[in-house]
Amino acid sequence: MRVLIVEDQARTAQELRSGLAAAGLEALVVASGEEALPLAGSGVFDALVVDVMLPGLSGLEVVKALRGAGNPVPVIFLSAKGNLEDRLRGLEAGGDDYLAKPYSILEVVARLRSIVRRVQPVQSPTRIQVADLVWDRTHRSILRSGHRIDLTPKEYTLMALLLENAGQVVARSQLVKTVWGLEGAVDANAVDVQILRLRRKVDDPFPVKLIHTLRGVGLVLEPREPA
Repeated sequence: MRVLIVEDQARTAQELRSGLAAAGLEALVVASGEEALPLAGSGVFDALVVDVMLPGLSGLEVVKALRGAGNPVPVIFLSAKGNLEDRLRGLEAGGDDYLAKPYSILEVVARLRSIVRRVQPVQSPTRIQVADLVWDRTHRSILRSGHRIDLTPKEYTLMALLLENAGQVVARSQLVKTVWGLEGAVDANAVDVQILRLRRKVDDPFPVKLIHTLRGVGLVLEPREPA
């Protein structure tokens, strides 16, 4: 993780930098908001640690400028002022966290790691498998026991929803919203027919059934041996 420290007090900045380095984080120190802005907007840094009270351009103004430009880089504010009003001001300016001095370097590290994790996109797996059913997202293919299952666009959308929530009950209302894009304005028979057609392709030729109905609730995708 690369961190930009914006702190005008040399001793404090050095302690921060050393503490982050000891935790395996790479840090660069600048002493003013004017220096920080172009660096913070460069996309090089994973997070910023910003002192609120800087000479010239304040820490709050730096972060407001970044957010105004659409820059979402995570920010922790550090300040000698730690009352509720000051913390709220920092969060309203666009900060993700706010620590009052004196603080623990270990806490700064922990909070940095936490806010960076929160903004990192969750990568969906490109391949999902349930029993002998395999879904390849990249190629939009669904195989069962090695045999390709050809689905209509609606059937594919319904199957993808079940696969994304494998082992969890998907409410009927969510099925309708995802497949038809509506909030319940679809005839119930149309939904039942779609599910029946999907079952015929995915389940009927195989001994282990995967698509199960919870009456009055929805569907769940999970392997169940025949009774």
